[in-house]
Amino acid sequence: MFMKGKIHLHQVTSESLRLGALLSLVGGFLDTYTFVGRGGVFANAQTGNIVLLAVKVIQGHWIQALSYIPPLIAFSLGVFVAEGIKRKSTHRLTPDWTRAILLLEIAIFFIVGLIPQGVPNTVVVVIVSFVASVQMTSFRKLIDVPYTSTVSTGNLRSAIEAVYVAVTTKDTNAAIRAMRYGVILAAFLVGALLGGFLTLTIGDKAVWGAVVALIFSFILFTEEEKWKLPLRH
Repeated sequence: MFMKGKIHLHQVTSESLRLGALLSLVGGFLDTYTFVGRGGVFANAQTGNIVLLAVKVIQGHWIQALSYIPPLIAFSLGVFVAEGIKRKSTHRLTPDWTRAILLLEIAIFFIVGLIPQGVPNTVVVVIVSFVASVQMTSFRKLIDVPYTSTVSTGNLRSAIEAVYVAVTTKDTNAAIRAMRYGVILAAFLVGALLGGFLTLTIGDKAVWGAVVALIFSFILFTEEEKWKLPLRH
């Protein structure tokens, strides 16, 4: 185990940097997936949806404005579900709620990729927004600092704040925090690029790219549990 102050790349927990990067990649992926391929609505960035709703109302496009309301409701419901899972934490498939969340995401996004074109985009966006909310509510800590895996505004602010502290006070820990946030922001950007590219290339099934990242996250958890078991001769 690394000493305090290190970046902690090796440790795979619900607060590890590797998992945070993978989840941020998924977060960026989902936003471009729904925005590019599912009607110009964000799955994660509810601030963006609220602004777009207001713009459509001002423009008098009432029907289009209504399309931004279901994701807001789904996102709110996702918070309730995530909090319920964390509090009960009784699962047959996994020994902890964090991996249960990953399994939930994997299953739902796989099903989303099977939804045919004839189904309204609102249905897909609502499902994705719900699951994104569950992820955002469930994974909120990066080693020893708060972060969000589905939006970047707060992470960017925290990163710049850490850079300022590191530069002005020569604080090593602040520099390390800045690097961690930098990894998270870079992962989100990569996910957004992949999400947009795959959606334009293969269409609706592009969401399975997020499934792959989530499966890898779940495998990391499983391998970590194996290493924790005592050796037997």
